[in-house]
Amino acid sequence: MTARILVFAGSIRAGAFSGKTADAAARELALQGAEVTRISLADYPLPMLDQDLERERGVPENAVRLAQMVDAHDGLLIATPEYNASLPPLLKNTIDWISRVKTDARGRPFRAFSGKPVALCSSSSGAYAGVRAITHLRSVLVHCQAEVVTPQCSVPRGAEAFRENGDFVEERLQKAMAQVCAALIERARMFSRRAET
Repeated sequence: MTARILVFAGSIRAGAFSGKTADAAARELALQGAEVTRISLADYPLPMLDQDLERERGVPENAVRLAQMVDAHDGLLIATPEYNASLPPLLKNTIDWISRVKTDARGRPFRAFSGKPVALCSSSSGAYAGVRAITHLRSVLVHCQAEVVTPQCSVPRGAEAFRENGDFVEERLQKAMAQVCAALIERARMFSRRAET
């Protein structure tokens, strides 16, 4: 079975290291035989989570679209930057809104992240490589009942980490990414909801 993997970054800034990391992940996943959907959160703008807004207008349509997209894939890979030693508000807000989608199109109980295999990558401009952000992100997704794989790829000194073609300069980072992608594909095949239908 070909694993279908959704990939996105936690930043929408032009030239963001997390975007480059997500691109590298998408290429590696495809090389390993996965069917990859690479999206940008810029295409799914969301207001800040506000329960008064949710009560008045319901869950925003873009949150519903994202939840359905997560559900339609066998696995998910997120590349996060690090803001003030944690994950960025764009990413946290996106996850929070997706978690507010409680029913599917048929009105059945629904949790997009529950049981969903997820792999995590991080990046930063410094030597810490976003490891503090990825730790917090892992905790958030585990709380949402996602199946987060153990291997992770953290990219330090992002300005120097990529070649012009988008490949990693350091072989160790390419090996780490390959390990992350292999683990995600294996878990995605095991947990695929398509096997239930």
